[in-house]
Amino acid sequence: MATRTDTSDIPETPRVGRTARSTRLRRVLLTTAAAAMLVVPTACGYAAAADRISTGGSGGHGAHAAAPVADREDQQDTAAADGTAGNTAGTDETAADTQQQGRGGQNRADQANANARNGQANGNDQGNGNANGQAAQGNDQAAGGEKINGLDVLARDCSKSNLPPHDGFQKGDRCVSTAFGEVGDANQNPSLLITKFPQQVQANQPFSIDVTTRNLKRDRFLGAAAGGYYLESSLLDDKGIQRGHFHTACRMISLDAAPAPGDKPAFFVATQDNKGGAGQSTVTIDVTGLPKGTAQCSSWAGDGSHRIPMMERADQTPAFDSVRIRVV
Repeated sequence: MATRTDTSDIPETPRVGRTARSTRLRRVLLTTAAAAMLVVPTACGYAAAADRISTGGSGGHGAHAAAPVADREDQQDTAAADGTAGNTAGTDETAADTQQQGRGGQNRADQANANARNGQANGNDQGNGNANGQAAQGNDQAAGGEKINGLDVLARDCSKSNLPPHDGFQKGDRCVSTAFGEVGDANQNPSLLITKFPQQVQANQPFSIDVTTRNLKRDRFLGAAAGGYYLESSLLDDKGIQRGHFHTACRMISLDAAPAPGDKPAFFVATQDNKGGAGQSTVTIDVTGLPKGTAQCSSWAGDGSHRIPMMERADQTPAFDSVRIRVV
């Protein structure tokens, strides 16, 4: 950088034999040289201001001139920023703008990297969310009746049934949404046996049979005719014993064909006497009389809503028994 020089610091030393014209010419030359030297510090001062701007400093005209360039670089692409820098006057000012553009480009690159990282993180979060959502959807589909335990399950509720809901009354062509409910341990599942019955009876004459139950607490009965059919889930008492009752029915059958399923029995009764429990308990059923033929008399346990109680295992025999009685 040139040293600042002022004309007042240069004394005039007249020389011997120099004419007035020569003196005036010398003064003009000195003044012109001093004016030319004053231009250089001005340019260097601007460059120094531009250097301070590029390092984050502020102040002076240079600070206000460079800031809009950085703003434009944030809002426009590199070509537009370069075009703006190309219109800047002066070599040092162009260098400052170029440095500012480089810094703006670096800022954009840093911002792009940050956006990329954020985008990747968001993508990972979204991917995890989608994966979790797909897993949850898969579980829901399995619970809704497609694949469970590797098995094809057609339905587990009435959500896909075309039948109207069951309302607790004894109606067919309905779908029952009542949950199965509680099932006891195998050693505590209910069992039942007809332990005493006649081989032959007279037509239309009363007789009796004995029914013995085990692990059946006979304290729960929702009247089917009152709307309690299939209405309540299976329940166990505090000792894990099935709560419910048992039925006894006698129907007339032939010995060479399956009975008609919709026929009403000749005799039917439900027994709920608030007795029974874990041990054996025997109840005597009084049959009012049957028509001539062969009678199939059966007894079977029921939960509170008349379903045969569930068993822990599939190979267990449910709580039921049947005998045949000849009616003459």
